[in-house]
Amino acid sequence: MIFSDFGTKLNTHSGILQLMDDLGKPLPKGVPSYQLGGGNPARIPQVEKVYREEMEKLLSSKDGFENAVARYDAPVGRISFIEVLTEYLSKTYGWKITEKNIAVSNGSQSAFFYLFNLFSGTTTQNGVKTKKTILFPLVPEYVGYADQGVEADTFVSVPARCEYYDDNTFKYFIDFPAVEAYLAEHPEVGAMCVSRPTNPSGNVLTDVEIKKLSALAEKYRIPLMVDNAYGLPFPNIVFTDDAKPYWDKNVILSMSLSKIGLPALRTGIIIADEKIITAMSNINAIAALASGSLGQILAEPLVKTGRLVSMGEEFVRPFYEHKSRQMQDWIHEEFAGLPYGIHKSEGAIFLWLLLNDLKIPTLELYSKLKERGVITVPGEYFFFGLPKHTTHPHYNKCLRLNYSRNEDEVHQAVKIIADVYRQNMR
Repeated sequence: MIFSDFGTKLNTHSGILQLMDDLGKPLPKGVPSYQLGGGNPARIPQVEKVYREEMEKLLSSKDGFENAVARYDAPVGRISFIEVLTEYLSKTYGWKITEKNIAVSNGSQSAFFYLFNLFSGTTTQNGVKTKKTILFPLVPEYVGYADQGVEADTFVSVPARCEYYDDNTFKYFIDFPAVEAYLAEHPEVGAMCVSRPTNPSGNVLTDVEIKKLSALAEKYRIPLMVDNAYGLPFPNIVFTDDAKPYWDKNVILSMSLSKIGLPALRTGIIIADEKIITAMSNINAIAALASGSLGQILAEPLVKTGRLVSMGEEFVRPFYEHKSRQMQDWIHEEFAGLPYGIHKSEGAIFLWLLLNDLKIPTLELYSKLKERGVITVPGEYFFFGLPKHTTHPHYNKCLRLNYSRNEDEVHQAVKIIADVYRQNMR
């Protein structure tokens, strides 16, 4: 059987495939499981209670359930949901948007597949073909982006600037002079993309940094994609005070219902220029006919009343902030005396652990940990798009750790990671 180049590219091994495979496949019999690898959110009882109540209302209403499952929505999404979102976001945050600025996708992962390939790859203008690229102004960046370009070599990135602190922590920053220099020298860049909070590091770009990126996007007449899957206004897994919900005409803002408790319902939200929303709708009609309705139906009344946002403030942020501090305490305890660092935990559901004296690549460490039941994500997958012959000092010395699992599982996993690290130090 011979696949096309497109099929071959999407069938090669990828970090996101390994990550999702680890979530679904059981370990060998007798090996206890410590699932610190995937991005699956925790089950938060107070949040689940709200969704159960909404589902019960749906089931008890005449034809409510039947209408929810028996009809396609428009390719752009459920119109009533989009109207409610538009009203809430424009009134609450002053965003100058209408219903024509919002589209719904089957999760933000598929939305980014559409977006990346709208703005990268072979592009014909006035009869001249060029190969457009997507610029990531801060890496390490989300593993799920790395293989989404249909054409090869369309993703480029600028390594993060890093500062180290005395409390075994460090923090990445955008190297703005390097980013602007790259944009000035490479007119083929078709868009920029960042996640906020950043997956894997938990870094949260400040309002000043986001506005600075938006200004660069405007200057070079390209969009800035902001992946807000863990961010503001929902699910609000942000632990800093210098970040607010942000959108402007230069920004393509992606939001999701996954990390506020509905990952299985695959509901992504895109806020962008009308032309981009039209393109997203057209692609969705071809690729999927329409997006799933149930997530939109459950969330619609919660958006209308502001309850979706308040759930993040009351339950989601405090839950994950506690989990983050707890895991950091265990790492400091179990790694005492060892050379290590934790990226400043400012948001998302991961810690980014730097193992300074690791003598093997983290891809190999990942395998050794898996033998003992600990599933992580090795750092190599997050450093994509770097120029040839360019390396990052953290490239093969970091692990992404999900801290959303139960306390005993996370604590025991940290002990095992520290033990295996000791065995594989220089």
